[in-house]
Amino acid sequence: MRRATTRCCSSRPFAAGARGLIPGRLDRGWWEGVVGPGLAIDSNRFFVVCVNSLGSCFGSTGPASLNPATQAPYRLEFPDLSIEDIARAGFETLRSIGIERAYALIGPSWGAWSCSPMRRSFRSPRGASSASPAPPALAVRNRITFHSARSYSARPGLAWRGVYGRKTPATGMRIARKLGMMTYRSAAEWRERFGRAPVPEELRETTPFASEFAIQSYLETHARRFVRAFDPNCYLYISRAMDRFDLAAHGGSNRAALMRSGVEQALVIGVESDMLFAIGEQRALAASFSDAGIATRFAPLACIEGHDSFLIDIASFGKEIRSFLALS
Repeated sequence: MRRATTRCCSSRPFAAGARGLIPGRLDRGWWEGVVGPGLAIDSNRFFVVCVNSLGSCFGSTGPASLNPATQAPYRLEFPDLSIEDIARAGFETLRSIGIERAYALIGPSWGAWSCSPMRRSFRSPRGASSASPAPPALAVRNRITFHSARSYSARPGLAWRGVYGRKTPATGMRIARKLGMMTYRSAAEWRERFGRAPVPEELRETTPFASEFAIQSYLETHARRFVRAFDPNCYLYISRAMDRFDLAAHGGSNRAALMRSGVEQALVIGVESDMLFAIGEQRALAASFSDAGIATRFAPLACIEGHDSFLIDIASFGKEIRSFLALS
C-alpha cells in the first residue's frame, strides 16, 4: 500500500485517515486547508502521515489493480474487503516506516471508521488521542438504504464486461454519484446556493430534456467527473465495507470496544444538517467514549453543508481539531 501523502517536521507521529487524492493533482489533497504548516493539524508540530484507503483506485491496491498472478485487473476477483482491512493496511503502512504508536488518529467521514479499529493496533501505556469528524459507530438503516440505491446503480450488469479503458457502466455511475451528492449536502444549502436559478447560458444544452436548472447542471457536472475518476468495482467494494462495519463487534458493545482501544482523549464532531451521519449518532458515540472512561469532547456544528461540511467549512472543523490537539 502506498502512502498518499507524508509530511515530516517534528518527532510526534500522527496519522490522519484520508479518502484519497484529487485525480491529476497529486500535490494536493482534500484536507489541504486542515493539514500543513501552522494549520489545525500542524506539520510544524507533528509528523503527519495521510494514508490512502486500501481498495480504492487512487494508489492503494484495489479491484482496479493488476493481479500479479494474471497480469489483469482483479475486478471481482479482488478479496472481500472490510473496514478492518483498511485499518490494518494503514497500521502496516506506519509500521513500515518505523512508527509503532501514533500520537493521534484523525479521520473524516468513513476515514473515522478506519480509525476505530486502528486504535487497538496502537495501544500503549500512554494511550493515544483520537479526533473523528462525523464518525458513525455502525452503518444504520438509512445509510444502508442510501448505499443500496447507489450501489445498485453502479453495478456492472449483464451488458458490462468490465473491460478497463474500453467500457464502463457510465450511466449507472453517474446516477450513483448524483444520489450520493443528494445525501452529502443539505436541503438548506441547496436552497441558499441554487434555489430555482436556471442553468447559466454558457452551460445550456440543446438535447431533449437537458438540464434547465442550475442544480441539475451542478449534479451532472459532478457525475461526469466521478465517472472519469472512480473505478466502479472499487466503489462497490468500499460501499459494502462501510455497510458491514459495526464498532460493537470489537467487544460486544461500543463501550467495551472503546475500553479496549487504549484511547485517553477523544473528539467527536457532528454536523446538525448531516443526513448521512445524523447528529444523534455522533452524540451517542461521544457518550460511548465517555462511558468507556475516555475524556471526550462532543462538538455539534451548525454548518448547513450537510455531511460534506468537513470539506467546506474548514474554519469550523479546523478550530475544533486545533483546540483538541492543543490539549493533547
